Amino acid sequence: MPDPILRTVVSPVFGAACHVVSVGRDAVVVDPGAGVTDAVLAEIAERGLTVRAVLATHGHPDHTWDAGRLCAAVGVPLTVHEADAVVAGDPEAALVALVRSEVEAAGVGGALRAAVAAAGAGASVPADDVLPLVTPDGETALEHGALRVRVLHAPGHTPGSVLYLVGDVVLTGDVLFAGSVGRTDLPGGDPAAMARTLRDVVGRLDPALTVLPGHGPATTVARELATNPYLRPAR
Repeated sequence: MPDPILRTVVSPVFGAACHVVSVGRDAVVVDPGAGVTDAVLAEIAERGLTVRAVLATHGHPDHTWDAGRLCAAVGVPLTVHEADAVVAGDPEAALVALVRSEVEAAGVGGALRAAVAAAGAGASVPADDVLPLVTPDGETALEHGALRVRVLHAPGHTPGSVLYLVGDVVLTGDVLFAGSVGRTDLPGGDPAAMARTLRDVVGRLDPALTVLPGHGPATTVARELATNPYLRPAR
């Protein structure tokens, strides 16, 4: 497969990264967060791309808020791991669950609701338009036109978190960040599962891979293995 071209649109509400990944005219969109649809559609139209799939690294609403709108616009279902499929299909309900948990306890629930209101409602994805992703033995592969995507199940932040590997890039969602890792204290989080993911999945990635996380700057697997304090058991 030729090297993919990646374009990133950052959500104006949650700061989550939405990635448009393409080879030739074939594209997949990963993590359609709040307020990204217009920019993503403009990118697709400008480059004459055909969206073959909309993928989510996990079901949290900051990564799926615009899924209903974007999937309807491009005519493809939302692909998300089966363990997160129900959450991803209804981003507003998922947001309520988050606000009622530690987010509300931290005193930022009101600010979060106000920011989301400014972005517009998160449209639910009809059940028939959610394609549950199954990862037998912890991984699977997707083919979308010229694109080849390797999928690794990486639970911990959520039960259905995954990593997407395309060419020399790994899209890590909220599993791995530059210098940090995803929270496990939100609904569905599991510290023990995250520890296993960091050791057995992230720790075995090719060090040469570029990491595009769900929030914040890009990094590399090599850099994180060398410097990220949460990856010490994986070294």
